[in-house]
Amino acid sequence: MARMRIMKLTKDTRSEALEALLGRSPSGYSEYEQTVREIIDDVRARGDQAVFALEEKFDHCVLTKDTIRVSREEIEEAYASLSPEFVEVIRRAAANIRAYHEKQVTQSWITTTEEGTILGQKVTPIASSGCYVPGGRAAYPSSVLMNVIPAKVAGVERIVITTPPGADGKPAPGTLVAADIAGADEIYKVGGAQAIAALAYGTQSIPRVDKITGPGNIFVALAKKACFGVTGIDSVAGPSEILVLADHTANARYVAADLLSQAEHDPMASAILLTTDQALADRVAEEIDRFIEQLPRTDIICQSIEHYGYIFVGETLDELIEAANTIASEHLEIITENAFEVMTKIRNAGAIFLGSYSSEPLGDYYAGPNHILPTNGTARFFSPLGVDAFVKKTSIISYSRDALRRVHTDIELFAENEGLYAHANSIRVRFEGENKM
Repeated sequence: MARMRIMKLTKDTRSEALEALLGRSPSGYSEYEQTVREIIDDVRARGDQAVFALEEKFDHCVLTKDTIRVSREEIEEAYASLSPEFVEVIRRAAANIRAYHEKQVTQSWITTTEEGTILGQKVTPIASSGCYVPGGRAAYPSSVLMNVIPAKVAGVERIVITTPPGADGKPAPGTLVAADIAGADEIYKVGGAQAIAALAYGTQSIPRVDKITGPGNIFVALAKKACFGVTGIDSVAGPSEILVLADHTANARYVAADLLSQAEHDPMASAILLTTDQALADRVAEEIDRFIEQLPRTDIICQSIEHYGYIFVGETLDELIEAANTIASEHLEIITENAFEVMTKIRNAGAIFLGSYSSEPLGDYYAGPNHILPTNGTARFFSPLGVDAFVKKTSIISYSRDALRRVHTDIELFAENEGLYAHANSIRVRFEGENKM
């Protein structure tokens, strides 16, 4: 059985862990890029026919132009297959997510001056978005809510979901119900790189979209990367990760449970504890061993903690905070005596969970903030998915003649110093003759 390694936090051990974590990036899987490129090219060339053939090959499902889109009857069948209690939980989670994202909405604005200038910003939702939803063991209704609801709040007119069907031609019921509750407009039975290509380029049955969001396997991630520029994407996401920063006040059993909540996602998921308390480190390792004997998905958990699981013991809290900022984890739990004070010193994290009763799954499912988060250290420069991902911001500039007259020589001098004389001329011609005596 794999066991969490306990290490002293040093510059070298931190660098070793960081190198291992960054090695999980989808950018490191170039051997799959040619396969993905061939799938994309096939969909571009043959449209629906390529999608149908690829679905039969990979998902063992026979589709036609009449069955590729999920019908209302199939959605109602999905509702009937779920317990009423679970449907109500999805509704309550959706309400929390919607309420949180409604606070992110920004408005267009205009400012004017007496000198005759008008400056502003026009906020416009994108026309269409596509959400990729994995199938099979990785069918997550929660991800449907997290992708669709911000787009809906932003005002996107057409929200499309693609999700792989089973061999029986039916997507996961939870996906269909969550999509309906969230407000998706169209759902198509297609998965993998072919789904991303269909969303990016369009086929006879699936009109193209302006932006693609949502998680997926390495083929999906590489397809999103390859299609970026033709369409927008949220990010090229890597495997899930959690970092817990804890001191002597933390409950070892809670910490162990939280670390394993991410380790069960994927053999490449990472789970890291940073602590100043050696006794806590030892107890957490013991609790992890006990949980592994009880929990399912043991093979996945053991692979995750064997390769990407660490317990680091540091001398000071500031040392741990520096390490946390360097790792820039997707999920960061702070379970310390003064969690809010520690939080103010964190620069890099996808989402921060404060206190013993704010475990990471609270954010995955229910609290409201988005769980589509930056991974692989990209929290240094990326943000969680939100309403802003589904709007465009356009600058507005208007100067009167008098306003331009006051600054035109500044602009001309700037342009000429850059060697762009036509730029300068486009300003200068507006005042021809004014300076001549």
